[in-house]
Amino acid sequence: MMIRKVWKLARRPVGDIADSDLELVNEALPELADGQFLLAVIYMSLDPTNRIWMSDQEQYMPPVELGAPMRAGVCGRVVSSRKAGVEPGQIMAGLGEWADHIISDGSFMSPLPQLPGVPLAASYGTLALVGPTAYFGLLDIGQPKPGETLVVSAAAGGVGQIVGQIGKIKGCRVIGIAGGKAKCDYVVNELGFDACIDYKNEDVGAALDRLCPSGIDINFEQVGGPIMVEVMKRMKLFGRIALCGMISSYNDVTPNEPPGFWTMILMRRLLIRGFIVTDFAPRFGESGMALAGWMLGGQLKTRQDIRPGLENAVSAVKELYTGGNFGKLLIEVSKP
Repeated sequence: MMIRKVWKLARRPVGDIADSDLELVNEALPELADGQFLLAVIYMSLDPTNRIWMSDQEQYMPPVELGAPMRAGVCGRVVSSRKAGVEPGQIMAGLGEWADHIISDGSFMSPLPQLPGVPLAASYGTLALVGPTAYFGLLDIGQPKPGETLVVSAAAGGVGQIVGQIGKIKGCRVIGIAGGKAKCDYVVNELGFDACIDYKNEDVGAALDRLCPSGIDINFEQVGGPIMVEVMKRMKLFGRIALCGMISSYNDVTPNEPPGFWTMILMRRLLIRGFIVTDFAPRFGESGMALAGWMLGGQLKTRQDIRPGLENAVSAVKELYTGGNFGKLLIEVSKP
């Protein structure tokens, strides 16, 4: 009988996530049944949506039940298998749990392509959820055209860094918004953004006026709140907004959403579409091929913020909501 370590949701957070909201426990795993395999988790993805899953608010998946394992995107190595087509040693990625081992029947799991010369953390951190989120959100909803101006909030995060680079590949002028000089320097000097606004030390509205004097064609929105308001004010006629997230409000106890700008949306004929990456699940093969091609061709770089130790998951996830991560936030549960 195998004993695993797993984080379980002990109570629903009120405001910021508290240490006591989740509990790390040891539990026995049952024997594999036909059609199942055992996965040793290597990397566990921490994402803004973790806070939504912990709540009982309206959302795109059922909330995590109290006492149940916390949900997460994971990648790992198959230890043993009783499922046809899944072999020991194979690297699989998909939806799993905050745990060091997972039993799966393969639902929401698929083999993770291994790219030559690309570390596993980079291929997982790019080709899994954040890569498709950036790819489909920008290309299907943003519909970028050469010469257009694209603004990307949370530009140094897992999704934002990819959005900006795809925007450049498609010929856009790309303006990022990030917190702190190091992050802004990174997206400009390393990733090729045209400019980046440091929201912690600059007036975002004034900076947008300076950098986007003719207005904004596309907004890839992940933050919400006052930053979104400043971008919205400067959208051009027939502008497009891919609404990926509103992380600035996820810990709010009292809803504090900005007004809807309905008159502006009408007069400027804006297209706004909220989306969840799983909307595009049937097309993940398309995004994987494109992203892998750009990576191997040197057109796409990514940065992972890797934190060692499953026991550090709760302290690490909190940093998503304060801007403490720099790149795609991953927990290294075991060595690759």
